[in-house]
Amino acid sequence: MRVGFIGLGNVGAKLAGSLLRNGIDLTVRDLDKSAAQPLLDAGAKWGESPAAMTEHVDFMITCLPSPTISAAVLEADDGILSALKPGQIWAEMSTTDEAEVRRLGALVKASGGEPIDCPVSGGCHRAATGNIAIFAGCERDTFERVLPVLTTMGRRILHTGDLGSASMLKVMTNYLATANLVTLAEALVVSKAAGMDLGTTYEAIRISSGNSFVHETESQVILNGSRDINFTMDLVSKDIGIFQQIAERHEVPLEVSPLLCEIFEDGQERYGTREFSPNIIRRLEDATGIEVLAPGFPADITDDEPEETGYEVIPASRGLD
Repeated sequence: MRVGFIGLGNVGAKLAGSLLRNGIDLTVRDLDKSAAQPLLDAGAKWGESPAAMTEHVDFMITCLPSPTISAAVLEADDGILSALKPGQIWAEMSTTDEAEVRRLGALVKASGGEPIDCPVSGGCHRAATGNIAIFAGCERDTFERVLPVLTTMGRRILHTGDLGSASMLKVMTNYLATANLVTLAEALVVSKAAGMDLGTTYEAIRISSGNSFVHETESQVILNGSRDINFTMDLVSKDIGIFQQIAERHEVPLEVSPLLCEIFEDGQERYGTREFSPNIIRRLEDATGIEVLAPGFPADITDDEPEETGYEVIPASRGLD
């Protein structure tokens, strides 16, 4: 299958790299051509425009910073929709609003194509090794067509249901991760204030019921001081804001979610929109004069698991249908 990939940011470049590493015929594009150069040097082709790419591939993927940018890439005069042919597939791998992906999906359907929303979860370090998780919302037949491609980019692939379902679940998981990050920041600052050794505190959390994926990754770069998780405060605000909008559309009166939105809005005002998200802990560091640092922790996170062939995750409930 010939694949086109638009959007070579922190995650996109790594996903595209996995495709190329596994022998996929790949054409790439980004507004910053230098972002594509390592892929071009490794054998990928360059796409002159979204339309030109669409004319020569079977499967178009977008992985972009916002729903507005994704819409422009599809709907512009030289966008994907202008060249889409019956039977082609468009996959939205950005974290986006489920209502917007359904709107764009309807346009793809009207052109005879098949839409998928398939965001990823697990961090840039797992995107780099092909061990990231991928959610896919689409028709079952379409899912089975693209599964061999998805398993080159990710280890665990979950068919979430209809178009839009994957995007909804992705922002929900990002909301949970954000809540965990904020509570970890509080726990680490309180522990330091109470005189605890932070290396010991890290291990206590890691081996206990308080452990989590966020702790095993983001707490380490917090304690190192780099705070570099390849994810920024503006992206967190976008994702948890979408989750809050879903709750409001369905008239669910959330209590924690609005507070998290306020915390990250304040973080952006203080430290800038492109500040690394783990530096949300600085709000408490600044308020208390406490510096949360400890020796022996890495400046960035790498995936220590070997790359493995991906597979479909089957929900236990599916066998009960």
